[in-house]
Amino acid sequence: MKVLFKIILFSIALNSNLYAQTSYYPTLDTWEVKNPKDLKIDEAKLDEAVNFALENEYSGSRDLRIAILEGFKKEPFHEITGPTKKRGGPAGVILKDGYIVAQWGDPKRVDMTFSVTKSFLSTTALLAKDQGLLSNFSDPVKDYIWDKTFEGKHNSEITWEHLLQQNSDWSGELWGGYDWADRPPSEGNIDDWEHRKLNTPGTIFEYNDVRVNLLAYSLLQVWRKPVSQVLKENIMDPIGASSTWRWFGPDSAWVNIDGLKMQSVTGGGHSGGGMFINTLDMARFGLLFENDGKWNGNELISEGSIKKAMQSSIPNPNYGYMWWLNNNGDRHWKGLSENIFYAAGFGGNFIVIDQEKNLVVVTRWLEPSQIETFMNKVYNAL
Repeated sequence: MKVLFKIILFSIALNSNLYAQTSYYPTLDTWEVKNPKDLKIDEAKLDEAVNFALENEYSGSRDLRIAILEGFKKEPFHEITGPTKKRGGPAGVILKDGYIVAQWGDPKRVDMTFSVTKSFLSTTALLAKDQGLLSNFSDPVKDYIWDKTFEGKHNSEITWEHLLQQNSDWSGELWGGYDWADRPPSEGNIDDWEHRKLNTPGTIFEYNDVRVNLLAYSLLQVWRKPVSQVLKENIMDPIGASSTWRWFGPDSAWVNIDGLKMQSVTGGGHSGGGMFINTLDMARFGLLFENDGKWNGNELISEGSIKKAMQSSIPNPNYGYMWWLNNNGDRHWKGLSENIFYAAGFGGNFIVIDQEKNLVVVTRWLEPSQIETFMNKVYNAL
């Protein structure tokens, strides 16, 4: 009986900590660098991965205003409505067990990070749930937002989860942007797009920045203070991020909250704006998620909320709550673990996390089509 009891206890302990947690966390001022060999990493193969990133720079213009206008030129009415910034060259950092084992470019340079911002935005939704501002992600958003944004039979059925998984098919206009004009189909005309048949919320995945910005606006209404401030106070300051990051919205996205003028941010840089941040701060954010929301013994995000965020949505097995998942599907990276999840943005910005291997990889301005090859080279070094 005693032997059986010990076996049961061992099994419970093993299952409760499926992946070993990082024991090292950088301080505000220092981040220890380890020789790859000290962590049983093949230094030559790791150098090969870094050189690959340096040699495969994103092919778009370094003037991101030009790159944005060129990248989204088929969208009707598309224009720059928020700040932009000329970018630097390829940059990145690789963490193993929390230690830096490789870095390249200028990891302290602040650059736009485009749709990586979406993963920061969804984090403020997780915090709202943890702090009791949202009762359930399956709640209709209309129960929290009292204006006309979610009026009508279709829009009133949209839940927080639908917005987080990008399958709401919300219909409307926000900050001068129309949902149907964002990444329209390759065929058809404006009348077809504008008067399309709406899909039942939760059934069809569509990457759509107008609807992501709607989530940001809705969270602003719930928090009743800027979501950038929410992120700073609850996440970025506790993990020791620098003071150099900024989070912008459209120039017109100013609203009155309790008599105070606040800007609603964007979930990317589709029309300018979004998160402007350096590579090391992105790595700190990734390290927090690698450790299920814990930072040096303090729980900043509940493990339950993070696990919820990493569950596949029904219409897209590769997408959770604004995080990409390396499951079988159209976005599967062959030869790599299905436990990987990652944030991805225009121009080749990525935060890649593997909890099983205590690994965080941040790479910036990598030609997006080369991310699978790059990550395989990183794993070949492990």
